[in-house]
Amino acid sequence: MVTRQDPAAAPGLAQAARQLARASVLVVGDLMLDRSVYGVVERISPEAPVPVLTEERDTAAPGGAGNVVRNLTALGAAVAFIAVVGDDAAGSDVTGLIGGQSGVEPWLLVQGGRTTTVKTRFIARGQQVLRTDREQVTPIHPKLADRLVRIAGDAMAATGVVLLSDYRKGLLSDGVPARLIAAAQKASRRIIADPNGADLTQYAGADLITLNRRELAEASQMPVTDDDQVVAAAAALRAAYRFAAVLVTRGSDGMTLLDGTTTLHIPAEATEVFDVSGAGDTVVATLAAALGAGLDLSTATRLANTAAGIVVGKMGTAVARQSDLAAALSPASGALRKIVSAETAAEHVERWRHSGLSTGFTNGVLDLLHPGHVHLLEQARAACDRLIVGVNSDASARRLKGPGRPVQPEAARAAVLASFASIDLVCVFEDDTPEALIAALRPDLLVKGADYALDQVVGADIVKTRGGRVILADLLPGHSTTATVARMRAGT
Repeated sequence: MVTRQDPAAAPGLAQAARQLARASVLVVGDLMLDRSVYGVVERISPEAPVPVLTEERDTAAPGGAGNVVRNLTALGAAVAFIAVVGDDAAGSDVTGLIGGQSGVEPWLLVQGGRTTTVKTRFIARGQQVLRTDREQVTPIHPKLADRLVRIAGDAMAATGVVLLSDYRKGLLSDGVPARLIAAAQKASRRIIADPNGADLTQYAGADLITLNRRELAEASQMPVTDDDQVVAAAAALRAAYRFAAVLVTRGSDGMTLLDGTTTLHIPAEATEVFDVSGAGDTVVATLAAALGAGLDLSTATRLANTAAGIVVGKMGTAVARQSDLAAALSPASGALRKIVSAETAAEHVERWRHSGLSTGFTNGVLDLLHPGHVHLLEQARAACDRLIVGVNSDASARRLKGPGRPVQPEAARAAVLASFASIDLVCVFEDDTPEALIAALRPDLLVKGADYALDQVVGADIVKTRGGRVILADLLPGHSTTATVARMRAGT
């Protein structure tokens, strides 16, 4: 039976997404270190006809199977992670990054003399200008492979599903995948394989294998242009390698799932694609979390399709969080969609920056809005293309303003601000100051009232260090929330 389904319309999908946090997943795969160097290119080198990137900042994150782990923890799943690193600085760095993630039990084995894979991307105005790779792709030492398989066998007892993430860096080679599949079958654990390469022999017998369209064509040596051809190629692989199911990711054409009884075609969900980096990791992570939570394969696939649509709308190698899935499957109505987390706001800023748009930021308790607030917000919006407003949480407002404040709870204050056409996003923050939020957003413009001096503006140094501006907006005299509250309490 062949069916086509709109995953967002499926009943109970939002409820199913909330169950992902119940999953426990064992991930075995190639770990690498992803470095990103951000800057601007304004000139060509006099030494050679190449652009000169003036560095502004750099980031580091776990890549490869490490990005699969990031996606799983973002969904709330518990993860046991087995990988191999070298005894080098990169190995130490990525070990620290993995160990710093909540919900992860890492088993990172060290092979002396091995080079930890490092991918470094140089990015200017949202575009990669260069990528460099440092890696060693030879198989891991046989004794280390034996130890890895033993540890994986023990870890299967405490996890619900096994995920093999193969980036062809040497860990999943020389029969290791077949041994892991055999161990999973002995432990009655479902195993998902995300292979790399045309030869799928060592993944024979997996419960689910995920392939993109190119990989499907290479592995099957069959055409994969239309639906019928994709199904035929997937069926051939399923029969040849005894896969229980095959999932084909097809980019803008969505996904196709073949499990022997049903063929399911699901259309892509992304309305705007910014970056497809890491989307495959998001798909397999969501599948594993869903199956680990006891959901059926059809529901798992529909959730994975939604998660993929989320991450390709973000910049860089991103993750789909529980909150992202909730927003996509049960979207807030109207202006309330503007109220977002700091992480989501930062992703918006990256997209705006990629599109050449500037971002402004201002903040406050913003209780009982009056014309003075409106005047400041209008000035802020006029000075930038997009405006984000940070709002003190109720606890933060009480610490700053004293007992009895705020008059309006944070949800009400955020909702009122979100209704302003001049405001693009609203973020509630818990700290006494917005410094951490400003550091996360990295706005181009910071706006405060003229009752502040420049050296009193929290976050001014963060904005100015990266070339941004700080504006002290004119104030309308005679307007004060504190004075208004005092008059209300005095009954005048």
